[in-house]
Amino acid sequence: MKKKQLVTIKGTKSGLSLHLNDNCSYDELKKELQSKLNESSNMHEEKQDIHVNVELGNRYVTDDQKQELIELIQTKRNLSVHAIKSNIITRKEAEEWVKEKEIVSVTSIIRSGQILEVPGDLLLIGDVNPGGKVIAGGNIFIMGKLKGIAHAGFNGNDRAIVAASVMRPTQLRISSLINRAPDQYPDAEKREMECAYVDNSVIMIDRLQVLAQVRPNLTNLEGGH
Repeated sequence: MKKKQLVTIKGTKSGLSLHLNDNCSYDELKKELQSKLNESSNMHEEKQDIHVNVELGNRYVTDDQKQELIELIQTKRNLSVHAIKSNIITRKEAEEWVKEKEIVSVTSIIRSGQILEVPGDLLLIGDVNPGGKVIAGGNIFIMGKLKGIAHAGFNGNDRAIVAASVMRPTQLRISSLINRAPDQYPDAEKREMECAYVDNSVIMIDRLQVLAQVRPNLTNLEGGH
């Protein structure tokens, strides 16, 4: 009976992918990894660095084991571990994920100099006065007047949106994009219930109803992701 491979090495456009079996002991895995790296001596003759992605599957490794794997791979010339991926997350990572998915509801007025920040989505029942600031990893919904600064998707989520009953911000930010306010908002063009979203790297402001078309999955709130 043919012995099952514990380590599979595949070439990719960006370098190498190491798939490590998750149904064997860690010591067995490490031993075969060492052997496979020694057998594949030809890939260490490249002059440029080779990026290596390590796929652990459903295996959990400690920080010490992860460092041991990195050192084992990088003892081979020109191999550089780019990422180690696992389907298993730690309790701390799970708690952070829950926070990022959470919708935080706050009833308050954010006054000048005050900052309200949440990791996921924010539902603010109240106003953001000039000089006040609200920040969220996900979407921002303001049932009140937005006259200060709002920054949605601060961790790089350019699918986040900002919605407000009255949209008169001094500055809008979504991910890394910034939309500064005009010198003044003409009263004749005043509209209630507006939203801001990113389209082609530009922050657009429109009627709230357009979200059904531009963000059809918004009912499945994505938090900070």
